[in-house]
Amino acid sequence: MKQILTIAGSDSGGGAGIQADIKAISANGGFAMSAITSVTAQNTVAVTDAFDLPISLIEAQLDAVFTDFDVASVKTGMLSSSEIVAAVAGKLKEYTPPAIVVDPVMISKSKFRLLKAEAIDSLKTALIPLATVITPNVYEAELLAQQEIQSIDDAKSAAKVIAELGCHAVLVKGGHLIGDDATDVLYCDGEWSFFQAERVETENTHGTGCTYSAAIATQLAHGNQDLMDAVRTAKAYITGAIQHALDIGHGHGPTNHFFRM
Repeated sequence: MKQILTIAGSDSGGGAGIQADIKAISANGGFAMSAITSVTAQNTVAVTDAFDLPISLIEAQLDAVFTDFDVASVKTGMLSSSEIVAAVAGKLKEYTPPAIVVDPVMISKSKFRLLKAEAIDSLKTALIPLATVITPNVYEAELLAQQEIQSIDDAKSAAKVIAELGCHAVLVKGGHLIGDDATDVLYCDGEWSFFQAERVETENTHGTGCTYSAAIATQLAHGNQDLMDAVRTAKAYITGAIQHALDIGHGHGPTNHFFRM
């Protein structure tokens, strides 16, 4: 079984972060391992607090996984400080996993900042150049590209700017764009691919970005798909998870990671 490592924050509500990643990896046929960067107090309504783990403990988790397991791919999520970004990037350079999916988690739905402003430069210079693919939503792509995104053409323009940071490919997710379809824009090796799905009318979308990127990492780990196929398969999976989202909690409920069961 392919072994996939997620490096991210913990969500006490179970819908996003490490918890969502482990569920998505498992649902896509992988074995999930984790390195927790931060512990958040979080539910479907809001993130109310967060505590970053010591750098030495984050590095120790990564060493423990990489020295024992055959890591087929890595997904990164919440890396809240420049110090954490630098530590994770350093270990990824040391161990050189075959595929790295960077989900540049920046802010929660409740507007709690999950990436400190001063860490954005570290993300750009230290981590993004290592990425097989980076998967920003519209808000994150706007911050990384320093330009407004309202249309598919805007998303294409931002993807090209982000690609200049050194990553292999950029997937700008279209869930926040206006339209009947949720269209994701992939820019890879100078070529464009578009992944469309009918927009699902639901408030229960907590953890969609985490789940989508973890599914992409797992599909890449299987080794029999190129990036475009991996994204296409993961897109179908996240669409189904949203269609069968769970109406639990008092805010934005989580996607249903195991809807196929």
